[in-house]
This record gives sequence, structure tokens and C-alpha cells, in this order.
Amino acid sequence: MTAAPARTILVIEDDTTLNRLLVGQLKRLGFEAVGVRSMAEAETSFPNEEPLLILLDHRLPDSSGMDAVERLSENCPVIILTAYGSIDQAVQAVQAGASDYLIKPVSPSRLELAVKRAIETATMRRKIELLETQVKGKSGPRMVGQSQAFLKIRELVSLVAKADTTVLIEGESGVGKELVAQSIHAESERGASQLFTIDCATLQENLLESELFGHERGAFTGADRKKEGLIEVADGGTVFLDEIGEISPSIQAKLLRVLETGRFRRLGGTRDLSANVRFIAATNRDLADLVKEGKFRGDLYYRLSAFVIKVPSLRERRGDILLIAHTFLEGRAFMRNLKKQFHPSAEQALLAYDWPGNIRELRNVVERGLLMSGGAIMIQPHHLSLPETQGSSRGVFDLRFDHEPTLDELRATYLKRMLEIHGGNKAKAAKAMGISERNIYRLTNPEKTDK
Repeated sequence: MTAAPARTILVIEDDTTLNRLLVGQLKRLGFEAVGVRSMAEAETSFPNEEPLLILLDHRLPDSSGMDAVERLSENCPVIILTAYGSIDQAVQAVQAGASDYLIKPVSPSRLELAVKRAIETATMRRKIELLETQVKGKSGPRMVGQSQAFLKIRELVSLVAKADTTVLIEGESGVGKELVAQSIHAESERGASQLFTIDCATLQENLLESELFGHERGAFTGADRKKEGLIEVADGGTVFLDEIGEISPSIQAKLLRVLETGRFRRLGGTRDLSANVRFIAATNRDLADLVKEGKFRGDLYYRLSAFVIKVPSLRERRGDILLIAHTFLEGRAFMRNLKKQFHPSAEQALLAYDWPGNIRELRNVVERGLLMSGGAIMIQPHHLSLPETQGSSRGVFDLRFDHEPTLDELRATYLKRMLEIHGGNKAKAAKAMGISERNIYRLTNPEKTDK
């Protein structure tokens, strides 16, 4: 039997005549429909796609519809087909998740009403769930993780959120510094107010100054009206300065004054303004080094670094990789009305990769996997297009131990792994390790080494 087309109504009924009758009625109503006579045949018919709706006989030769309804109704609406004597069981099936039940034989009008109502109800429920997801996304950020490194970050966020002090968030690009800032703001007493974000690295100096502090009419060419800056607009809220290490000395001085006095002037203005604003800054650069190099004001650095949170890279919290990946997958698949999951080998590929782009790269890879896997439920390793997973084992390099290893254990494990990577070729392994091939021989045969 060929696989049924996507978004088809599936009739699972072992009575051949009734099965054919129901399929015919559904087609006359304008639906695509396929009939099967057992649960095994149903699973064969839809290997990669979920049907639009299932008509399910409550008694099948290889399965009980009562047992299957809860599992099947998680993916699509299910209508139970029952005889007069089993209405009680049909009601129980509805309580277990079925959308409705139909008594055999089924009239065309009753069938049409039940099918359309079940599809409309499922569609409405999905829209409501989508709206709830969007509202939750707007009401507060969601940090995902379970590793010790993540739990430490969560602890620091909760600690500093209520303090209303300036926070400096450090970490590589893509580790989620903005999400940490959003979490701090959401959990603070200012959470009801807005968080204003500005990327200091993407704006020229005059534009950045205008965005932050605002400008008066005529302050510069093209300033044909007064403009309030983010600091002024954010009164009572939070301003997040992303990539703070990129701002010019002039803006550094003005920002320092705001941090010290709470006062500022618009560009071209002559009077001081004040604002009750909390500042959170983030950088992927070492500000302490920039201070030593004379590229960043030391007094501003000390003001910003009243409380520092260092966000670890994704490779430093590998225990969170699959959890984050599944969160991205579920969110994007839901938005697109898809049902997707990672094949175990794809999960291994995700764990093996080093993630130089961190969480941002992981999100993009998951998105690519969704697109490249097409109609298949399973996302395979080749759908992810990770460099290290294409015909090479170089991405898998694990020297973790469940105890504190000795130096000899580290050396032996490292050597073994390098030889595995290079297919047992000692010359290639030696070159990669930066030692001679003779040293490889000595390390692999210590008992034969000359005293």
C-alpha cells in the first residue's frame, strides 16, 4: 500500500464494507480519505506525516481503540466509531481525548457535522495555544538549561535582579547575554516597565549619541524636530547597552555622568534632564584589557562592573545542548504546524560539535534542520550540515572522566583518541600532536622504552 498524502482523514475500521462506505462519504464531502483495517496498517500508511483527523473503530483485530485514543489524540483529533452496545466505552474514549464518537452505521449528515466540528475545534485550540505561547514569550524571557554552569547563572540573575544595581554581562558572541539581561529586568521591580535595548556596535557615534541621549531641534543637519533619547524614554525601566566596549570616549564620558548623577543633556541641549534608569551592559571583549590599553575609561568600567555575570560558552555547558536544541525545535515546529524530532545520531552530532557561534549558531542549525528535513519527521545528521559531522570524527573529542584523572591517564586517553581520529596512523597523529613519531612509539610502548 502506498503512503497516504499529507493532511488526509484516516479511517481505521476492520469492517471492509463500512470502511469503504466511510471513505466514499468523506470524499464526496470534499476530503482526502484513506481506509485501513488495522493499527499496524495505519502506522504503515502514515510513516512521516500525521493525518488531519482519524476515524477509529473502538475494537480492532490488533489493538483496542480505547487504548490507542490517548496516544493518537496528542497529534490530531480522533473520532471513535462504536456500536450501540459500546456507547459507554465511547464516552470513556472522549474523556480520554477523543473529539467525538459516531454510532454505526453513520449517516452522511452526522459524519459531516462531526468531522467539520472536530477539525474546527482542533484548529481553534491550536490557534489559542499559539497565542498563549506568543503572550508568554512577550511576558518574560525563558532561559533554558540544567547544567551546573547554567544553574550558577540563574542563581546570579535571581540575586541581582532585586538589587537594582548596574550589571555587566560578559561572554562570547551568541551565548545569550541579551537573554540574561531580559531575565534580570523581568525579575526586577522594574519588570512592569519596558526594557530598551541598543546595540552600540552597529551605530555611528553621532547616531548612537542621539539614540541614547536624544537631541534638540537644529542640533545637527537633518534634526528638524526634538527627539527624546532612550534614557529619557526609559524612565522607570531598564536600558540594555549591548557591546558596550565599542562606544567612543566622548559617549563614555557622557554615560559615566548619567551613572554617577542620573543626569544628562540632549544633544544640542542647554539644560540638564534626569531619569530613573537601570543600566545593564554586555560585551564580548575584555573591558579590563581595554582599560589597560587606554581604549576604555577605567572609572566607567568600575561603575559598570558593580556586578559581573560571565556567561559560559555553549561548549562549556554541553549538558544543555540537547535541551536548548529541543526547545528551539519544538518552538519553530509548532509555529509552522510541523511534527519533528531529532534522530539519535543527529543528537550525537549536536553534542559532538564545538559551537563556536554558541546558542545563536545552534538556533540557526536547528532552523536549517527543519528546512532540510522536508516532510520527514526525523531530522538526520546530514540535515544539520555541521562541518565536523560530514565524513569525519574530528568533532568527537571527549576527554571527560568520572573522577579526577592522573597525568598518566590523561596522556594515555589523549594519545588513544588522537590515534582513533587519524585511523591508527602514528605519523599523522604525531604531526597533529606536535611531537615526533618516535615519541608516539615510546608513549604506546612504555615497557620497551630505554631506561
